Amino acid sequence: MPAPLTLGQIVARLGGRVAGDPGTVVHQVASLEKADARHISFFTGARHREKLAATRAGALIVGADGEGETTRPRIVADNPYLYFARVSQLFNALVSQPGGVHPSAVVAKSVKLGARVSIGAGCVVGENVEIGDDSCLYPRVVIYGGCTLGKRVIAHSGVVIGADGFGIADDGGRWVKIPQIGGVRIGDDVEIGANTTIDRGALDDTVIEEGVKLDNQIQIGHNTRIGAHTAIAGCVGIAGSADIGRHCTFGGAAMILGHLRIVDHVNVSAGTFISRSILKPGTYTGIYPVDQHENWARAAAWLRRKGKQHE
Repeated sequence: MPAPLTLGQIVARLGGRVAGDPGTVVHQVASLEKADARHISFFTGARHREKLAATRAGALIVGADGEGETTRPRIVADNPYLYFARVSQLFNALVSQPGGVHPSAVVAKSVKLGARVSIGAGCVVGENVEIGDDSCLYPRVVIYGGCTLGKRVIAHSGVVIGADGFGIADDGGRWVKIPQIGGVRIGDDVEIGANTTIDRGALDDTVIEEGVKLDNQIQIGHNTRIGAHTAIAGCVGIAGSADIGRHCTFGGAAMILGHLRIVDHVNVSAGTFISRSILKPGTYTGIYPVDQHENWARAAAWLRRKGKQHE
């Protein structure tokens, strides 16, 4: 069990300001709904006021605009959600597995492993792969030959790095495979979620820059570049040769066509289909709201009629 901390001790480590009793002791983090007197939770906006009023949390993390929403002991922080993440790390060590290579893993002799690398059960690491210091492959990760992983890379179970990209040419109705001779280069501090796949480049390398965070079940096509510190939620599909900037975010199930460019600081909403390059930072949404089928069909027909009026 983690050692309890007072609010004063937390602020001494992480900054922020205590409103209320700095001697309030908390033992763990929890949601507003599940928290009791032992827990610290967080409040980030008006839509959670009912939960805030009903919570039994012993302490809270709030922003300056939320300080007056409660009289419970609280830490006032510039970014309550980020601060909550830091507090959670104080109470909960990040999960890791022991260093070394599991006996059931298959690792080619030509692989270059950094210090304190952990390779889990059933992993396969191909020829001429390089893996940087403090990286962790969870069970059944597969890395094809010729790929490079930086330092502190985390690949969760089922990840496949370096499989052939979808390169085929039409020969009179028959498909001819195009050899995929590039690799995959992954920067430092990248985390790759379970069952995510990153294809090797057709000619040049597929590149995932430092600090990128990939959720589960993402498909990244060959020759794609994803800029540093971009975060991508589950089930996103990125076609080949997309060039994605730094500090972007993609909501779940977004789809990105290939051979397009997305500049830095673009936020794409969940379920959005990106069919053209985005050359201006901002938030982009292309979601048709769910409705009963009959209402949806009428609205779709109305849009078609409006479209024809402008042709």
